[in-house]
Amino acid sequence: MPAVIAPPAPFPHIPQHREGYQLAMPNSPAAAKIVRDFVGTLLRTGAHPGLADDARLCVSEVVSNVYCHTSSKLVRVEVTVDRDQVAIHVTDDGPGPLPEPPDRPEGEGGRGLLVVDGLATSWGSSTRQADTRRTNTVWFVLTPPGRDTEPSTAPATGTPDA
Repeated sequence: MPAVIAPPAPFPHIPQHREGYQLAMPNSPAAAKIVRDFVGTLLRTGAHPGLADDARLCVSEVVSNVYCHTSSKLVRVEVTVDRDQVAIHVTDDGPGPLPEPPDRPEGEGGRGLLVVDGLATSWGSSTRQADTRRTNTVWFVLTPPGRDTEPSTAPATGTPDA
């Protein structure tokens, strides 16, 4: 019988097609609604309509935190969509500390990051210092049910220069 030669297994980490969207606006009381509507429209008309409501809620909470807790003039949002997930980065120029979820969720306010923690597959925050400019970023990843990402596929915590 002749030997059977199987083709090599495909490379498991072939880059996927990604689409990126960015939005920058003044850090104002209207920013959360503007970003919420932007993200909702983007996802409902694209690859992940089932993630639109969770993404809208999470991004609204994070942008609201920028307004309430920083003196940043701008808030920048980057949305990266591929077939398996949606990653959203919210960046401000605030000099304050990075947010942390409250230890006691029954307290007044401060539940926004608990909402993100409950809905997102993963999330985190980072600070970047470039010359005199310091930026804070909170990012989160949402995946459709049944397609949770491995920890190694979480987005880099650095932020794009905007």
